[in-house]
Formats: sequence, C-alpha cells, structure tokens
Amino acid sequence: MARPILISASILSADFARMGDEIRAVDQAGVDWIHIDVMDGHFVPNITLGPQMVQAIRPHTNKILDVHLMIAPVDRYLEAFADAGADLMTVHAEAGPHLHRSIQAVKALGKKAGVALNPATPAEAVDYIIDDVDVIMVMSVNPGFGGQKFIDSQLRKIEALRKRIDATGRDIGLEVDGGIGTENIAKAVAAGANVLVAGTATFKGGPSQYAANVAALREAR
Repeated sequence: MARPILISASILSADFARMGDEIRAVDQAGVDWIHIDVMDGHFVPNITLGPQMVQAIRPHTNKILDVHLMIAPVDRYLEAFADAGADLMTVHAEAGPHLHRSIQAVKALGKKAGVALNPATPAEAVDYIIDDVDVIMVMSVNPGFGGQKFIDSQLRKIEALRKRIDATGRDIGLEVDGGIGTENIAKAVAAGANVLVAGTATFKGGPSQYAANVAALREAR
C-alpha cells in the first residue's frame, strides 16, 4: 500500500511579523503539518523560537504542530512545549546521553515522539529506540539555518532507515528536513521518505503563491 506523502511547512521561512496570518494561509494552502524549528544557540548556531511561539500558533490551525527541538539539554523543556500545544516533539540523538529517557519523557506527556539524526550520524543510531518512536527525521542539511542546500549523501541514510522501519511493521514516519524543493523532493520520496519539511519552497512568493507552491511540491514528488 502506498504511503501518504505529507508536507510539513517550516515556519522558519515565514514572515514573523504576520505569523498568525502566515499559519492560516499555509493551512488553507493544503500543507499537512506545521514545522516549528526550536534552536538554542548552543546545540546549533542560531536562536529561534520557544514555547511561547508554539502557544501563539496553536489557535490558528488544527494541523499537527511538528516541533523540532534543536536544543541541549532537552528534557527540562519538554513539558513546556507539550503544554504550549505541540503534537509531535522531535529530539536529536546527539543532544544528550540519554536518548531513550528523552523519548519516554515525550511519550509520558501524551505526545508523539520523534528522533532526528544530523548528517554525520549513522542510521544505526536508531536501532535501540526504533520501537519507541513515531517519527525518524533525517537532517539533509546541517541544522541551524534555513535555506541551505540538500546534502545528497543523506539519500543513502533515508534508504537505510526505510528498511529498518519496514522491518518493524510499525507506522513510523520518515521525515526529511533541509533543502527540500521541487528539484529534489522526488529523490527523497523514492529513497523512502514520507514526510517532507519545506520552508523556502512553501513560503516563497508570499501568501498568494502558497497554494501553488504546495501543489508544485506534491506534483514533483
């Protein structure tokens, strides 16, 4: 059975001065999830959003809030993001020594749990937590900034993770974050991804173009 292909719109590329309007616009344009990049200036070289932004966005959409926590330490902030309205919280395998504990903490808050892998982190990093996660995210750029070029070597990792996911028989999302656009979305899907994070490719051209941008991504896959 074919897997549904989901588009998660990264608000890192949105107009922050009009965030409520931007969220409603991409929701109406047909994205499936809203991707919220949380960066701490420590784990990654940039500072972005906190729980307050998640809370501010929540009333503007019923879509899944896909919260990507690029922070370390992460555990002490999970409850705040859960209370703010996150549906899925993804933590990095590299962000601390107790990945299983972090995943269990997310699940204990009643949320879906994801694990993200940086470009140099091998697929094997998920082997002992794959039965506990709902999503595995492949970083196809080095985390910290939007608008970067897709790293082609990550296609092999996507393929390796797809085999691991299929072997479990579980419905685990395989998400790809970084540099996704119409020129490469088909390669990511062919490798096995079924959740595609798109920031620049979704938000380029302003609100009047969002529906066309999303349609172009879906057609290109």
